Amino acid sequence: MRSAVIGLIIGSLAGVIIGATVVGPRFETQISEAQNIPRLTAPKMTDAAPLPAQDPPETPKVIPLQKPAREPDTAQSKQRWRMASAYAGTLPIIGDQVRRIETEIKKISGSEFEIEFHEPGTLVPPLAMFEAVRSGTVQAAFSTPALWADKSPAFQLFSSIPFGPGPREYLAWFYGGGGRELFEKLYDKHDLHGLLCGMVTPESSGWFKLPIHKIEDLKGLRMGIVGLGAKVMEKFGVIPEILMNGDVYVALQSGAIDAAEFSQPAIDISLGLHQIANHTYFPGWHQPATFFELMINKNSWEGLSSKAKAQIESVCGNNVRQGLVDADSRQFATLKKMTEMGIHMETWPREIILAFRKAWDEVAREQSKADKTFKLIWVNIQAFREEYGIWNELSTP
Repeated sequence: MRSAVIGLIIGSLAGVIIGATVVGPRFETQISEAQNIPRLTAPKMTDAAPLPAQDPPETPKVIPLQKPAREPDTAQSKQRWRMASAYAGTLPIIGDQVRRIETEIKKISGSEFEIEFHEPGTLVPPLAMFEAVRSGTVQAAFSTPALWADKSPAFQLFSSIPFGPGPREYLAWFYGGGGRELFEKLYDKHDLHGLLCGMVTPESSGWFKLPIHKIEDLKGLRMGIVGLGAKVMEKFGVIPEILMNGDVYVALQSGAIDAAEFSQPAIDISLGLHQIANHTYFPGWHQPATFFELMINKNSWEGLSSKAKAQIESVCGNNVRQGLVDADSRQFATLKKMTEMGIHMETWPREIILAFRKAWDEVAREQSKADKTFKLIWVNIQAFREEYGIWNELSTP
C-alpha cells in the first residue's frame, strides 16, 4: 500500500515538472495568439450640418420595444406533471422518497410547479413506465434503472452492483467520477432525462422458505429478484422473477416463488414476507447500495425554465440525503422486532459468498462482451474504484 502511494506522489511531481517546462509555455503561446484580435472601435463623431430654418425636422417614429423572450414555463401561472411510480407510497423509506418529490417540489416552487404522485398501476403498469414516459403519456416516473435491462443492460449499473460500491463510494463515482455524465448520456439515447432521486443502503440478501446450507440448495428455486444479482443467482440454477412490491407476498403465499429479495428489513417486514419465508440472509452482497431515479420525458424537461430544473434537482438531492438517513437509522428497531418474532436471521457461509463473488465476475465479463455500453461504464467504474480504494485504505482507521 505504502509503495503504491509513493508511486502516485512521484508520478504527480513528474507531471508538475512537465507541465511547467513544456505544456505551460505552449499553452501561454496559444492563449496570446488567440487573444491577438483587433478591437472594434466606435466611429468618430463629425459635426452635423445645421438644419434649415424653413425645414424643421420630422417627428421621429416611435418603435415599440420588443419584450424579452420568456423562459419556457413562465408564460403559465402553474405547471403540473403526472408522475407514475414503481413503488407504493405506503412503503417505509422508499415510499417516503417518492411522496417527498410531490410535497417538496410544491413547497419549493410556491405551488407554481407540481409533480403529482400516482400509485403503481394507476396511470400505467410499472414495467411499462419507460415507454410511457418516453412517449409523453406521463411526464415522469420514479423507479430504479435495473427495471430497464431489456432496453440496455447498462441501466443495471446505475441501480446496484454486486459486491460494491457501497453508498459512499457509489455517490463519489456518480457525482465525482463521471457516472452522472454516463447516466444522462444513456437516457438521452432514449429521449429521456434521468436524475438520481433516491437511495437506500445495503439490503438483506433475501427471504427463503427453507434454509440454505450449501450452494447446491439454490438449484431449482424460483425467486423474486431483479438486476445483476439475479444474473448471478441464475448461475446456480435459480429461476428469477421480476415482481413489484404488491406482488411479492402473493407470489410467496401461492407458491409461485420459493424465495424473494425486495429491499431492507424495515421495508420487507412491512410487506409481510417473513410470514411466508421465515429465513432471511445477510449480507446483501447483491445490493450494497441502491439508486432510485426520476425518469423524465425529454421534451418536458427541456421545456422547463432553468429555475424549475434547479428546483427538481434540489428536491432530488435532498431525497438522496434523507433516503440514506432513513435507510440506516430505521433498521435496528426492525431487527429487534424480527428477533422477538423468532425470524431466522442467518449469515451466508464463507464458501457461498466466495461462490457468489466468482459468479459475479463471470457475469460482469459476459455482460461487457455482449454490450459495448455496459463495458464502457463498467471499465469506468472499475478505474474509479481502484483509485478510490487507495484513499479509502489510507483514510479508514
